[in-house]
Amino acid sequence: MEAYTDFAEVYDELMDDTPYEAWCEFLMGIFRRYGVDDLSKRRNCEENDNDVRDENGEKGRDSNGRKSEEADSAAATSEQTDKNLAQERNTVLDLGCGTGTLTELLARKGYDMIGVDNAEEMLRIAMEKRERSGLDILYLLQDMRELDLYGTVGAVVSVCDSLNYLLAEEDIVQTFKRVNNYLYPQGVFIFDFNTVYKYAEVIGDATIAENREDCSFIWENYYHEEQEINEYDLTIFVDERRKERVAGRIAAEAEQQTDDGRAEGAVVQKTDGQAEIQRFRRFQEVHYQRGYRLEQIKAFLSQAGLEFLEALDADTHGEVTEKSERIYVAARKGAETMANQTAASDKEI
Repeated sequence: MEAYTDFAEVYDELMDDTPYEAWCEFLMGIFRRYGVDDLSKRRNCEENDNDVRDENGEKGRDSNGRKSEEADSAAATSEQTDKNLAQERNTVLDLGCGTGTLTELLARKGYDMIGVDNAEEMLRIAMEKRERSGLDILYLLQDMRELDLYGTVGAVVSVCDSLNYLLAEEDIVQTFKRVNNYLYPQGVFIFDFNTVYKYAEVIGDATIAENREDCSFIWENYYHEEQEINEYDLTIFVDERRKERVAGRIAAEAEQQTDDGRAEGAVVQKTDGQAEIQRFRRFQEVHYQRGYRLEQIKAFLSQAGLEFLEALDADTHGEVTEKSERIYVAARKGAETMANQTAASDKEI
């Protein structure tokens, strides 16, 4: 049974308590810590005079001070190259972007965003958001194990346990290798993962249920100890009229936009004096996630040629403990990988 098909329709509603804004600020803090917050660098690059000067003035000028055609061409090429490289440094890939909530937040902060996901229905919703916001985001329908980009990026982020959907160790290593391949020199990879402890001791074999206005769900967990895989069976009930209600809310929010682009709230129409009969559609999905340990993740990074930088408890942003349920990891393109790519580039020339 394929995951994130019908579930995509109600994903944002059921995940409305997810702290995306806090995640965004946290990620930007890591960008700055490791020198990949290149918004200022890009502006400086555009403002700098890219002509190379020598002791007699500007290189490429004749005795009368006129620039040669070769110098003009070289200067233009250099300037365009610098701009292209600056744009790559400023590009962030959201790997496993889902419905694009975090992708949009980072785009609003000024980053050039790419969103990648292998769930077509989730991307459809992300693109609907893009149409409403007008943000310039590139969305790609791809399996993260087969990531294929047109160029390098300054940072890759993957949050909300996207990597836990990779059940085989070789799939994790393959994904890390693809990330490493498309990272700009000194670019960083920031991701989270749910731990074995969380599945085995916290949510394994637990049942969670919640009732909303337009949808309800039952989330049953089954932990398979030998494989360290958590199976969760989702049964979701969705009001048949939910789509038209959501469309009405979106229209109301659009009419009530404030000057800073945020909505004050939507008006919900209710029947007067009569109980409204709701009919619900029921569907099911089965998801599988594997728990990992930090030492395993470090080994996978090493196998992929990535340099481990730090790990933080996702809840405390402090030191990782044996009871950490979710862990953030920051890694960087390895020096050996950069050297190999430089050597290959020189060989081609």
